[in-house]
Amino acid sequence: MPKQPLPTPAAFADKPYAHIPLTPVTSNQVAAIGYDAARKTLACQFTRGPGHVYHYPNVEPEFHTAFMAAESKGKFFGANVKPLPFDKFSTETVAEVVAKAAAGESQPASA
Repeated sequence: MPKQPLPTPAAFADKPYAHIPLTPVTSNQVAAIGYDAARKTLACQFTRGPGHVYHYPNVEPEFHTAFMAAESKGKFFGANVKPLPFDKFSTETVAEVVAKAAAGESQPASA
């Protein structure tokens, strides 16, 4: 069977990154999950790859609670989160915003 070409990676978001603290989770696929209730945005970082952060907008708090409570975070992600629209932020962008916040600089307002 010939090898299937790998899908093209998603482009990085062209909007400012708003930091959402992440909580490490036990999973072979999902490294950490965060949630911003004010913006209804779910954040995920994965175990594979360089550590990019993905934001999933318009997610209700109950969805986040169910994700955190799921016995298998990977299965929950595949069935419920993966189909959602997202914004992808590079590891470098995330690190820059976190470093500025640690230094007491404010981050740009989210759109």
